[in-house]
Amino acid sequence: MSEHHTGRYYCSYRSPAGWSENSDPLELVMTGAYSQPSLSALPSPAVTSGGNVTLQCGSWQGFNSLQRTGASFLGLKCPTEKPVLSAWPSSTVTQGEHVEIKCHSHFGSDTFWLHKENGALVPEIQDRMFQNSFILGPVTPAHAGTYRCSKGVVPSAFSDPLDIVITGLYGQPSLAAQPGPMVKSGGKVTLQCGSEIMFETFILILEREGISRGMLRLSGKPGEGASQASVTVDPMTPSNSGTYSCYGCHSHQPYEWSAPSHPLELVVTGESAPTCLRPLWDADQMSEDWGALGGGVKGGDLYKKPSLSAQVGSVVWPGENVTLSCSSESPFGLFYVVKDKETDGLRLPAAQGHNGRFQADFLLGPVTHGGTYRCYGMYSTFCHEWSTPSDPLHLCVTGNSSSSCPSPPEPGLRTSE
Repeated sequence: MSEHHTGRYYCSYRSPAGWSENSDPLELVMTGAYSQPSLSALPSPAVTSGGNVTLQCGSWQGFNSLQRTGASFLGLKCPTEKPVLSAWPSSTVTQGEHVEIKCHSHFGSDTFWLHKENGALVPEIQDRMFQNSFILGPVTPAHAGTYRCSKGVVPSAFSDPLDIVITGLYGQPSLAAQPGPMVKSGGKVTLQCGSEIMFETFILILEREGISRGMLRLSGKPGEGASQASVTVDPMTPSNSGTYSCYGCHSHQPYEWSAPSHPLELVVTGESAPTCLRPLWDADQMSEDWGALGGGVKGGDLYKKPSLSAQVGSVVWPGENVTLSCSSESPFGLFYVVKDKETDGLRLPAAQGHNGRFQADFLLGPVTHGGTYRCYGMYSTFCHEWSTPSDPLHLCVTGNSSSSCPSPPEPGLRTSE
């Protein structure tokens, strides 16, 4: 028996149906690695029933727990804490990439042990002690699973579990928002993941400013293609806005995911107090399943709606250059113009004019077809809270055989207000 054999052990069996669940953990401990500490009872080992006694364990070495032998087990924590296991840049890693594993502690040495609790064995961490950090990779499906770390030559308390997820093992699913990705505050939207692969589970990830803000697991069901899953956000609030991605996985391989779907930007518009300029998320309130999708601030307008105008008028000749001007009294940093029910529009920074209004001019170029345009205001690129849309501007191209536009007006500026 040596320190290399200590640690947390599990067992499992394999059948034609796959691997079983792990057994309950078994802690294997080696004693005698250090000189014995001292133990005393204050004020005395003779204690009256109902009285108090303090057990004091002392040593010149950095022990982090006191244990009593006998019929019961006593864990008396010294002023230390269990280590913290982290992965950089993320615990979600694309197949073939690398991830840095660190085991943090304010106590003891920089050496640590890394333990994998499920799935395939990882030879590069077996019976090895690491200094400061460890680069895992290039990762394969074998690296997917739950990890813990412990500090010191003889393993101490274990860290909380850290799940390492490997992505890119299957083709990307699709992700759509119905009826659309721009949702009025208090409205509702359905997010739908789908795949040609029969996934039992879909994972929906919400990000804001490049940081993961929430994860929701959805049960896959047979649908168009092979499998699909959906969730309805009701009511829509600023806390539900952001960039969404969808992954798929099989139930017996929960840490082996597909490639991500194309990102979907979900935007909340109007009818809510502005929250974009202050932190939206409290990490202590986050949960893996978000709890109930909803909540948020109600009442008031998010921002006053901007106005939209066409500098040459709303009726133009085919091939004529058209510039749309979006402006507002609110200090928006960006304006966004979208045509009809399209989801991809034009985005430009705003500039403050001599009249004090904030404005952006969108050059559409030579136009051949008309349409209905609206513009929105927002404060920053990372803000998924937009203003109420402007009144619609109907741009009509005259001269086409299918056009019912009147003759172009005299030069001038016609607004949609």
